[in-house]
Amino acid sequence: MNDAAPELDSERTETVRILCVDDEPNILSSLRRLFRTQGYQVLTADGGNAGLTILETESIDLVISDMRMPEMDGAAFLEHVQARWPDTIRLLLTGYADIQSTIEAINRGKIYRYIAKPWDDNDLLLIVRQALERKFLEREKQRLEELTQRQNEELRTLNASLETKVEERTAALTQAHDQLLATNEKLKANFIVSIKIFSSLIEMREARPAGHSARVADLARKLAAKMKLDEAEAQEIFIAALLKDIGKIGFSDGLLSTPIDLMSGDNLGHYRQHPQRAEQLLMPLEDLRGAAKILRSQSERFDGLGYPDSLAENSIPTGARILALATDYDNLQIGALVERCFSPAEAKELILRNAGKRYDPQVIHAFKAVLSDIAQETLGEFVVGSAGLRSGMILARDLLTREGIMMLPADRMLDEHLIRKILDFEAAGGVELTICVRRESRK
Repeated sequence: MNDAAPELDSERTETVRILCVDDEPNILSSLRRLFRTQGYQVLTADGGNAGLTILETESIDLVISDMRMPEMDGAAFLEHVQARWPDTIRLLLTGYADIQSTIEAINRGKIYRYIAKPWDDNDLLLIVRQALERKFLEREKQRLEELTQRQNEELRTLNASLETKVEERTAALTQAHDQLLATNEKLKANFIVSIKIFSSLIEMREARPAGHSARVADLARKLAAKMKLDEAEAQEIFIAALLKDIGKIGFSDGLLSTPIDLMSGDNLGHYRQHPQRAEQLLMPLEDLRGAAKILRSQSERFDGLGYPDSLAENSIPTGARILALATDYDNLQIGALVERCFSPAEAKELILRNAGKRYDPQVIHAFKAVLSDIAQETLGEFVVGSAGLRSGMILARDLLTREGIMMLPADRMLDEHLIRKILDFEAAGGVELTICVRRESRK
C-alpha cells in the first residue's frame, strides 16, 4: 500500500519528464521500464555531459543520476544542474560505501533526496511521486501568490467610490488567500509524512521491533508540550526524533544489531560518530537546521560525560535533553541499549535513578507527568480489527506495517476507499494490522 504520499493525477503524469543519467545501460533500462509503466516520459543519458546536453534542449522535471560515473561523477553533474536549472528536482543514486561522497553531493548539488542502491521499486516510485507532488504544490503556491499580488495591484487602481467592484475584488482575494493557506498547510502535512516515511525506511535494516523512531518522536513531543515549549520548538524536536538515526546510514548490519553496552574499540568509536554525521546530512536543508543542532547533541549527558562535545546541563539544547531521555526509554524496552529488554516499569525506574546524571531533572519531572497522561489517554482509544472498521473512524495512532513503514498517519479519518486498501493489504500479505482508533469515533 503506497498511499502515504498523494497520487499524481493522470494529467500531471502525462506531462512529467524524467531524465535518468547512468553509465550502465542495464540500470538505465530498468529505470526507463519502471517509470514508463507509471505514465512518465523518460529520457536517458550515459553520462553527465550527455545529460547536460539534453537539459539544454529539453524541459525536464526531475533528474536521477548515479554517483559513480566516468569523466563527471553524480555530484559534479547535479551541481551543474542546480546552477543552471534550479527548478529541476535532483535525486542521487548511491551505494552505502559512498557516504562521504553523498554528503558532498548534498552540499554541492542541493539534492532533494539520495537513494541507496540496490533500490526497491516501490520505494523509488514513492520518493519520485513525493518529489513531483511537492514541486507541483510549490508551483501552485507561486501561481496563487502571483495571483494575489496581481489582484492587489488591480485593487489599488480601483476608484474608492466603486464599492461594488471593491467588494467583488475583496471576495476574489479572500478566496485566493484561503487557497494559498490551504496549499501551505498541505505542504506542511506532506513534509511531516515524508519525514515519517523516510524514518521508517531508515529502520528497515534493523532487526528490532519496528516503529522505534515514531515512538520516540511521540514521547518527545509530549515531553515538549508538558514543558510548555512553543509550537515551533516542539515541532523541531519531533522532526529530530524521527530522524535521530539518520547518521547510522552506512553502519553494518552487525553494528546496528549490537546493544550499545556491548560495543567497544573501533565499533564504539564508529558508533559515536553518528550524531555529527546526522548534523552534516541535515545542515544543507534550511528547514532542518534546528533539528540538525539537536541531533548533534542527542548523546550528551546532563553531567557532562556524554559526546561529542562533553556539554553539560543547560549548555545542551533543550531538544537534545528531551530526545536523550525519550530515546533511552524506548531503547531499554527493545534491547538496543543493553542486552536484555526491560519492562516499561523497569525502564521508567532506571530513567528516574539517573536524574541529574544522565538526564535533566526538569525533563524527568515532565516524563513522570507524561507517563501519567498516557495511562489516561489509552482509555480514549481502542484496538479494532480490519473487519470492524467503519467510515468516519479516526486513527488514534499512525498505522504501521510490521516492518514499521507508515501506511496512514494518526488523526486520519477513514472512508470506504481507505478501508478497502487496508483489507487488500492484509489479504495480499497474509497479515493482521494493529489498528488503534479514537473511542469517540467508534459510533
